[in-house]
Amino acid sequence: MLRFVGRQANNIAKSCLRPRTAAVSQNIRASHDEPEESEEEFNKQYVDYLSRPNIDHWEIRRVWNKLAGMDLVPDPVIICAALKACRQLNDFALAIRILEIVKDKCGNRLNEIYPYILQEIRPTLDELGVNTPEELGYDKPELALQSIDDIH
Repeated sequence: MLRFVGRQANNIAKSCLRPRTAAVSQNIRASHDEPEESEEEFNKQYVDYLSRPNIDHWEIRRVWNKLAGMDLVPDPVIICAALKACRQLNDFALAIRILEIVKDKCGNRLNEIYPYILQEIRPTLDELGVNTPEELGYDKPELALQSIDDIH
């Protein structure tokens, strides 16, 4: 028993006297060597993709899922191309969803950005016969609408 206690005390003394080295971490900047893409090239890439004659529903949703994940509000040119693609497929619900995504992407600057976007895409909305979510009453919850029992 005494030998066991002596061995443990010896191990503790050795571990206290042994110098400890701190873990050295090296800061490495994660970057890529690809050239920066200009705004015009970015817009052209998405407009060309959305303007294809054989685009389908899944591809439009995939593009907007990708755009919704980015830290930007899509340019009105991209929005117009997406609305025309939705019209080509006769998908009114997807067109409204795209407008809702754009409104959501405006964030806390909604009063500055969203009216500008609506102003820029208004000719396309009128041409395609698409209403905004506000015109359809989607900006208010259903319970805020007047009940049909209370109309008369």
